[in-house]
Amino acid sequence: MADNPTTTSKKLEPMLNKKDLHKIFWRSFALQGSESYTDMQGMGYSFTLLPALKKIYAGQHDKLYESLYRNTELFNTTPHVAPFIMGMSLAMEEQNARDDNFDTEAISSIKAALMGPVAGIGDSFYWGTFRVIAAGIGLSLASVGNILGPVLYFLIYTALHFIGRYGSLHLGYKTGAKTIENAFESDSIGIFTMGASIVGLMSIGSMTSSLVKFTIPLVFKTAGGKIDIQGILDGIFPGILALGLTFFVYWLLKKKVKVIWVILGIFAFSIIGAYLGFLKA
Repeated sequence: MADNPTTTSKKLEPMLNKKDLHKIFWRSFALQGSESYTDMQGMGYSFTLLPALKKIYAGQHDKLYESLYRNTELFNTTPHVAPFIMGMSLAMEEQNARDDNFDTEAISSIKAALMGPVAGIGDSFYWGTFRVIAAGIGLSLASVGNILGPVLYFLIYTALHFIGRYGSLHLGYKTGAKTIENAFESDSIGIFTMGASIVGLMSIGSMTSSLVKFTIPLVFKTAGGKIDIQGILDGIFPGILALGLTFFVYWLLKKKVKVIWVILGIFAFSIIGAYLGFLKA
């Protein structure tokens, strides 16, 4: 029986070789070279992928420009293992270059879904484990005046850093290609995209809950006791003020309000609120 032409055409053959991936590896060290308040590592992410995207979209200028813009979206994770997500992105960009009906929303969804969990793993291993071990070895020698102390610390941590970047990039690229191929073969790309979107929204929601702090300490005394405004709000919807503030800032950004004005506005509101007593200092 002949192969299904639709399925066969969608199978992803690697468009990048080891030399191309080596370029991505070295450029990934510039991931944090141009961060912003709105996109975090987004600009560095797009810069890192640029050579590979030029090869993937050779002769497809519109798709190349769309890809470059898409890859400047908000991104923030542990730099040591960020290449894993980059490899996944490149595998999906290859499929997009081959298939005009490919849903590019899946690329953004995968990035949003992975950056939180990958950061949790990367932070635990590199900041919480490898750095501590390397520092312990180095300090034990440095404390007795041995020059090898700082040298060993640098070499051990740098070696683990290089291994993490290089290995995660190749793993992400191979995993991404296989995942996309399987998704198309089973005709489950829609479910795959939806799942990634849900996980991405959950990650962003958890970031909002843990990073945005907005509480009011207003308490009104009555004859029968006191009314704690923050307690009432938490009883209705925990974190509702932080969520409201997040959506308000998002609305301002959608209205093209400059980021610097949003930041200055939050600073002014916080200072005035703390001074007048309706915000917690």
